[in-house]
Amino acid sequence: MAYVTVDAEPEPLAIDVAKTALVLIDMQRDFLEAGGFGETLGNDVSLLGKAVRPCQAVLALARKKGMLVIHTREGHRPDLSDAPKAKVERGDPRLRIGAAGPMGRILIRGEAGHDIVASLYPIAGETVIDKPGKGAFYATDLGAILHHRGIESLIVCGVTTEVCVHTTVREANDRGYRCIVPGDCCGSYFPEFHEVGLRMIKAQGGIFGWVSDSTRVMRALE
Repeated sequence: MAYVTVDAEPEPLAIDVAKTALVLIDMQRDFLEAGGFGETLGNDVSLLGKAVRPCQAVLALARKKGMLVIHTREGHRPDLSDAPKAKVERGDPRLRIGAAGPMGRILIRGEAGHDIVASLYPIAGETVIDKPGKGAFYATDLGAILHHRGIESLIVCGVTTEVCVHTTVREANDRGYRCIVPGDCCGSYFPEFHEVGLRMIKAQGGIFGWVSDSTRVMRALE
């Protein structure tokens, strides 16, 4: 065992590096890139872009350490058979799941916008989880992968802080995983949601996780 202690809130957390996975949530082109679906909705994608460089640094170190690295992508089957009506039939019909977007059909697997940004692209051997919902455990084999690899702790990065990151951390907590969220490795189109989302994770003694940052996480892993 190679335990290290990560400086975090509400208190430092000791983790076994060999039993820790890095999970990068939904760093997809449609959400992060100019001209993508996120920007079409009127969002400032640069707010999510701030998380890319810290994520790159943590990802590079995780690869160097031989940690399990998992990437997720939110999206649906082209025939929408896995997309509930309540999710599809909301908002402007021109901007709904499956509609023609600037980078292909919106939130559809295989389309250009659904893929991960080049700067964080998976390398050979890294797991990519295609998820039909907000949480990375829902309707995926993530739980089985973590179980078979003996994983106990997760470092969770990605977008958006208050939606897919939050949901995944909550799901993981209910399944017994310790989750560390480096705040600068996450982002939201709404800065106030990002701030409050991180506060919620670490509230009441770490009600469903620990919050740190890329610098402190990397210092511990090194």
